[in-house]
Amino acid sequence: MGETVDILILAGRIVTSKGASHSPLKGDNFCSVTETENGAVAIKNGRIIAVGEEEDILKEYPPEQSRQVIEAGGKTLTPGFIDPHTHVVFGGSREDEFALRISGVPYLEILKKGGGILETVRATREASFPDLLEKSRIHLNRMLAGGTTTAEVKSGYGLDLDTELKMLKVIQQLDREHPMDLDPTFLGAHAIPPEYKDRTDDFIDFMAEKVLPRVAEENLAKNCDIFCEEGIFNIEQSRKLLTKAQDLGFEIRFHADEMVSLGGAQLAAELGARSADHLLKISEEGMEAMARREVVATLLPATPFTLMKEEYAPARKMISAGVAIALASDFNPGSCPTHSLPLVMTLACLKMKLTPEEALNGVTINAAHSLGRAGEIGSIEEGKMADLVIWDAPNHRFLPYHYGTNLADTVIKRGRVVVEKGKIKEGKK
Repeated sequence: MGETVDILILAGRIVTSKGASHSPLKGDNFCSVTETENGAVAIKNGRIIAVGEEEDILKEYPPEQSRQVIEAGGKTLTPGFIDPHTHVVFGGSREDEFALRISGVPYLEILKKGGGILETVRATREASFPDLLEKSRIHLNRMLAGGTTTAEVKSGYGLDLDTELKMLKVIQQLDREHPMDLDPTFLGAHAIPPEYKDRTDDFIDFMAEKVLPRVAEENLAKNCDIFCEEGIFNIEQSRKLLTKAQDLGFEIRFHADEMVSLGGAQLAAELGARSADHLLKISEEGMEAMARREVVATLLPATPFTLMKEEYAPARKMISAGVAIALASDFNPGSCPTHSLPLVMTLACLKMKLTPEEALNGVTINAAHSLGRAGEIGSIEEGKMADLVIWDAPNHRFLPYHYGTNLADTVIKRGRVVVEKGKIKEGKK
């Protein structure tokens, strides 16, 4: 008699990293995946209890004793995708700005006219809690339907006390209710609000002394982030806010070196950040520092694509320097309105010359390391959470190759089928 399991998956092909839960994949190991043809996975109580070749798994877990058997012959099973950089919660939208950019209007001109991020700040401040909750739920549903099972979600469109708390409480409620797991990040220092124009130091003091302690007191965020960039927040302002955040128990994430080489990567290494993100202008010194401290570089190729830039983050140089790379969508209403990590994989391959295997590891195990969750998610291994996606694809290379179509057939989160035949099933966690 075999053991009864909740779900038995009979997959055409299983593709995953393996044994990388203690340290992110980097260098030559970044392209390493394990492929099992005619594989099977047994799931019980939300966990993977066995994975391997179908013949071996069926000896111990016969289909007739399984509560549910999923036949996935000809399809590919991967870990659930992880998006470690998103801005899901916001009011309004900015499709008019999209059209202006195409016609050649510079972003700074759009900003001077009250557009850009400040338009989103106004709309988010005005939006009610129920409106933000419902709109954000729609975005998460689209992400989930496309194979994303865990996401980091930032605040940052309030730039004041009340709206930042409102956004973080929306994230908190969604984390309780939505099938996806959310990793909440406080990004109060995302831009300089109009009321603090020409008083950036005062704004950082306000965030550090008034807002951060409230966020910590109400336990609304796990991480703290800042947009460290020329003309926004400089190195010393970033160090001040992030050091205060660490004193309050936050983990550190970091928008760094996107537009100029300001030294954000070095500061991320100095502070022991989980992740430094964007990094289009990272220096060799920054790469060396991040590699030395094992700060994950979370790269966002859909953002320069949307902004019609020719330059992307130097991924191949980072890999050669020993930097661990994750990939993320940067989903937001202005510079990157996409929910799709498979599209991000395509852009990573075409624009940054990652291999399909590296791109897959970038949205699974290394993304899990970026969030400090690699012991639980990011690979298909015994004991880990059963976060899985069955793709209507013959192999993992097909995912970035066949772009523009949602190939996610079945999504399993914590051992429960939450998307079936591309459609979300009703129900909370």
